[in-house]
Amino acid sequence: MSDQARVSEFVRRNRLHADPAARMLDLVSEVGEAAKELLKGTEYGQRPFQAPAAWREELGDVYFALLCLADLTGVELSAALREVLTKYEVRLAQRGDAGSGR
Repeated sequence: MSDQARVSEFVRRNRLHADPAARMLDLVSEVGEAAKELLKGTEYGQRPFQAPAAWREELGDVYFALLCLADLTGVELSAALREVLTKYEVRLAQRGDAGSGR
């Protein structure tokens, strides 16, 4: 069973339904918490990153929130990732970088 299917079942089983706006806000909030841990892990940019104890958990929260949002909006993330990797491969072959800002 995929991570997305497991999360979907978990949300259903525990009645954790929310609308897409709430899921997006939750995702942004979790990314903010991960960013805070990154800042702490670099002493606000003063040293190389050292993952604090909460780093793994924060990334897990981000992943969970993203999987919830994707499932709720009908996006199968494994397929989306495959498509994006192909897009980046084409950009790298054509331009030498994967960025979209050109």
